[in-house]
Amino acid sequence: MVVGFGLLIKGADFLVDGASAIAKKFGVSALVIGLTIVAFGTSAPELIVNIFASVQGNTDIAIGNILGSNIANILLILGISSMIFPLTVKKGTVWKEIPLGLLAIVVVAIMANDRIIDGGGFSGLTRIDGLILISFFIIFLYYTFGISKVEGVEETDTIHNYSVLRSVMMVIIGLVGLTLGGKWIVDSAVTIAEGLNISQAVIGLTVVAIGTSLPELATSAVAAYKKNTDIAVGNIVGSNIFNLFWILGVSAIINPLPFSSVLMRDVIMTIIATFLLFAFLFVGKRHLLERWQGFCFVIIYIAYIGVILLLS
Repeated sequence: MVVGFGLLIKGADFLVDGASAIAKKFGVSALVIGLTIVAFGTSAPELIVNIFASVQGNTDIAIGNILGSNIANILLILGISSMIFPLTVKKGTVWKEIPLGLLAIVVVAIMANDRIIDGGGFSGLTRIDGLILISFFIIFLYYTFGISKVEGVEETDTIHNYSVLRSVMMVIIGLVGLTLGGKWIVDSAVTIAEGLNISQAVIGLTVVAIGTSLPELATSAVAAYKKNTDIAVGNIVGSNIFNLFWILGVSAIINPLPFSSVLMRDVIMTIIATFLLFAFLFVGKRHLLERWQGFCFVIIYIAYIGVILLLS
């Protein structure tokens, strides 16, 4: 699993760098590269893990990975980042992106409760639900392009001028790394769950979720250290929306995802974490995530993981 995470993260890096260099060679703007290749590339670890989990029928790992990643992104990663340096959040992020992230998880909660809402025999995300989530994702992409054209996007990473051959090789190596890493992680997670006699959902919510969130942790922590607070917050909020609309949508299309009552507990925790992020921005200094608030986030996350392990 450790080697798998290494392959997954480096594979995503190679894929993004190689694809960005190719796009630049063909005259694609930095804005489009950032909103497409880089954005999709940073979500590649979660996507690949979920594709393998869905194809193999390990749906609890697929769901747990997404919910666990989103909870870790807010409580752990934003918590650590704001402890490094208080995070100023743009007005647009406060009133548009964060509420959109909250809407995304509420929509998933509604879709996953067929048995309660309409008395259906199956509670979960069907292929139709997956297509609806993908539709929401397309709207989100359209919105993102519109905002970026108005506000512009800061170029935080230099796009390398690699040769076409080297760029193609990097893309191929990246895809191989993502594929091997994703398969090893899912296989290892199943083996660990069976060996410890705990559910696959718990492994997905903890080990797999934190592992696939490592790129976001590195990006946001470094951004906070360099005082690029917009990047630190935007990276997390955008990643959570990507996870719910894009990755969960693709996973449900591959294989319907049943939601148990235990997983609904984690859906509720995701809603609480997202709402807390919004509410904290109006406590103390407005639109600022302070160090003490980040500390509270981390403590809540540790308590949440402790409860999951105790109940398992």
